[in-house]
Amino acid sequence: MKILDLKLKRGNLLKDVRFTVERMVNAGYASRSQEKVWKHIEELKEKGVPAPDEIPTLYPVASYLITTGNTIEVVEEDNSGEVEYVLLIDKDDVYVGVGSDHTDRKLEAISIVKAKQMCPNVISSVVWLYDDLKDHWDQLVLRSWVLRQGERILYQEGDLGELLSASDLISFVRKKMKGGDGKNLRNVVIYSGTIPIKTDRILAGEGFEAELYDPVTKDTLECKYNIELLDFIS
Repeated sequence: MKILDLKLKRGNLLKDVRFTVERMVNAGYASRSQEKVWKHIEELKEKGVPAPDEIPTLYPVASYLITTGNTIEVVEEDNSGEVEYVLLIDKDDVYVGVGSDHTDRKLEAISIVKAKQMCPNVISSVVWLYDDLKDHWDQLVLRSWVLRQGERILYQEGDLGELLSASDLISFVRKKMKGGDGKNLRNVVIYSGTIPIKTDRILAGEGFEAELYDPVTKDTLECKYNIELLDFIS
């Protein structure tokens, strides 16, 4: 279990929100377009990651691995982030953040589930209320940048119309999640799956930036972090 101290933003107002994470899942291959799903599969196959048995799919992630921090530590240079919208399901509300499913790409070729336990799920410290967004949900835009050798490279860009909608994603998780009656998702965090990259290959770097932009309100959620390789004693 993990406690997140967040800020809920509605217009110009900020409200403190304390969210208890009891379970967390990362969706994979969750594009509405089969063409884009297979494009992402091909991107990962180049790193040795096998195609999934089911599309879309879910990967469990330990709840303590979520963070709003601005630095993560990794054990391999071959790692990278990917921008995703994030749903935080409370008793009465669903909050929306932007995050990164940072993954050890070397281990991913052996076990996707194990690879997702090697790096934290990073999330914005500010969230929105889903009820304020659902009437223009597909217009929201995801973007990410990789900071690499002093250069800020646009890595991903696309609207939420490319991914499973929030309601469909919640329904899918309810159907697949073990335990209980499948209806109570309180204190669950869901990462949405990602959009295709704009570069010719998956990029590692020294930093990663993710944003979720609302073209109606002109507001933006941000998630930025540095990536540091652990030093080992020789």
